[in-house]
Parts: sequence; structure tokens; C-alpha cells
Amino acid sequence: MNTAVLNPSKKINLLGMTLKEIEDFFASIYQKPFRAKQLIKWIHQRGVSDFNLMTDFSKELRVLLTDRCEIRSPKVSYEKISIDGTKKWIIDVGENDSVEMVLIPEGDRSTLCVSSQVGCAINCSFCATGKQGFSRNLTSDEIIGQVWIAANSFGLPRTATDRNITNVVMMGMGEPLHNFDPVVKSMDLMLDTNAYCLSKRKVTLSTSGLVPEIDKLSKVSDVSLTISLHAPNDELRNTLVPINKKYPIQELLDAVKRYVESCDDKRITTIEYILIDQVNDSLEIARELADLLMQLPCKINLIPFNSFDESDYVKPSGNRVRRFKDYLIERGYITTVRSTRGDDIMAACGQLVGQVNDKTKRKERLNRAKIEVQAI
Repeated sequence: MNTAVLNPSKKINLLGMTLKEIEDFFASIYQKPFRAKQLIKWIHQRGVSDFNLMTDFSKELRVLLTDRCEIRSPKVSYEKISIDGTKKWIIDVGENDSVEMVLIPEGDRSTLCVSSQVGCAINCSFCATGKQGFSRNLTSDEIIGQVWIAANSFGLPRTATDRNITNVVMMGMGEPLHNFDPVVKSMDLMLDTNAYCLSKRKVTLSTSGLVPEIDKLSKVSDVSLTISLHAPNDELRNTLVPINKKYPIQELLDAVKRYVESCDDKRITTIEYILIDQVNDSLEIARELADLLMQLPCKINLIPFNSFDESDYVKPSGNRVRRFKDYLIERGYITTVRSTRGDDIMAACGQLVGQVNDKTKRKERLNRAKIEVQAI
């Protein structure tokens, strides 16, 4: 049970609690377990945060919940819509920290890119988030709160049949597996039929390659897994994705194969590959990548580098991207090039930074990131 339940002097935020945790809470106040399903539907399917509007609860229960509990999402401090329809929110999570989340509409789909940490300790060389350092992990309230905010942005009241958010990707700020328990709890809510009722194929976790945590995830979840690879050999990947020095490519791919084997269906892993001009975009590198990935059922998502102020990397030309893609297709791989969306509002892949204006705070974050990555 959530430890907050044990502290009656503090209001309990029910937003990030799983069905089991809410059942335990209701048991602690002598209520029937079925109340938990009712409550979770009010919160996540209808977007309701006022207990007085929960009409299938008695007046006495509504008063008790109001006195002891709350449904509180993080505060939105900024939102903007790109010319291509992409929407970005900056979410205030307190103590001058903030994170960003992005909603990408495409036809009848809307994909929400969710953050799991304030900053990131992994410090991939092509990612703006890592340049900000690491502040802290987000709580489950703050993670699922991003989905709640985005779903509510389509208008209230909502109903159980509304499916405004069709896909969620844990690809925002942070390394999701570095914040394991809150991320798994939040994904459980995304999958719960009483909450967002998303398919396990519509919830995707992207990781830079924390091998023990991939194995740990296979024991509690079977969401879609995406690997942030970006290089076909350890020498190059050590530069682009420093965690590779601890968990080299072959160890990572072996962990992915174990994860796929643990799933109860035929699973194809997505390989994310940022293309950087004159760094990892040559035909020679493409050949090496194709040879490497023969051992793993996968599709490849190529992402032309998105620029930001603190990087000297350059986006490759359309011809170089096309040549790299065509070679992989010739080798039999399903290969796509991700469309750059929201770059006019700095919402594209690799551009999310949150709010880090304070130089002292930023220095503290960078030092904390070094400590955190050593502990991984």
C-alpha cells in the first residue's frame, strides 16, 4: 500500500495509485473493494478531480474523501502548439524543476511522449536533456499526471469511450528504467481497463540500455520495448551513449532477446537510431548495423538529428538519410525515417530540456548526474 495512506495528517494524492493501492486504501477506511474501480474510472476515464461530482459515492464517503484525499496533477506552466499540430507542455514539478511532454497528432492517432525524470544522468551526446544534468526522479503522480493532463486537454467531461490518447511512449526527459517502480506503476495504469485501457503494444518504453533493469522489467511487464542504439559498435556507441561502457552492445542485445522471449506473443523490437552527419550515417556504418541486427527480430526507426544550442552535431542531408535507409531496406529490414515534428517549438526528439535557467541549480544537476550514472 502507498505509504502516504499511513499518514493521516497529509492529504493522500490518489492520482498515481494503482487499483490495488486504492483497494488497500478503501479497506483502511472500511469501504468495499469495488469502490476502487469506481474511483479509478472517475479519475482516469472521466478526468474528474472533485469528489463531490462522484455521484455513485454516498455523501458521507465524498466528505471523507474530500477531507483526507486529493486528485492533484502537476501544474502546467506553459503550453504551445507547433505549426504542424504538435503540442508541448512544460510541467512544473516544484523546487524550480520542470519537465516537458509532447503530444503528436497524426490522423486518427495521438501519441503522447512522457517524461520520467527531471533531467537525465545518461548524458547521451546528441540529447539536450542530458546536457541539463539530473535533478530527481518523477513520482507516479507526476508521470501519470502527464497523461491525465493531455487527455483532459481534449475537453471535459470525458467518457470511458473517449480514446483521445491512443499511444504513450516513455521517451521524454530521462531514462525510464532509471526510475523503475514509478514508471512501471504508471504504465500499469495506462494498461488498466478501468483507467486508460491502452494495449501493451500501444505503450512503449525506450531505454538507452540498462541491462539489469530490462531483465527486471520482463518479470513485471510486457509493454513494447524500444532500444536507443545509435551505433553498431562499442567504440562509437561509447561516445554517443556513455552507458555503453558499462553495458556493451552485445550484452544489451542479449537482454533484449531475453525480454522478447518472455513475452507471450511474437514481438519485434524497435531500434532507434539518431543519424548524425559524418558521425554514424555512412554506408559502411549501415552495413555494420545490418550485420549486427541479424540476431534480433526488429524494425529500425531512423531519426535525423535535431539541433540544439549546446551541440556541434549536424543533421545529415536528405540524400545521406535516404541512402542509409535504402541500404537497410535492401538488407530486409523494415526501416522508417521519423518525421521531424514540433521542432519550431523545440519539441522534437532530443530537444526536451524542461526549465533549467538557474546556473547554480544546473551545476548541482550535472554533479548529481555524475553520481547517479556511477551508481547505475
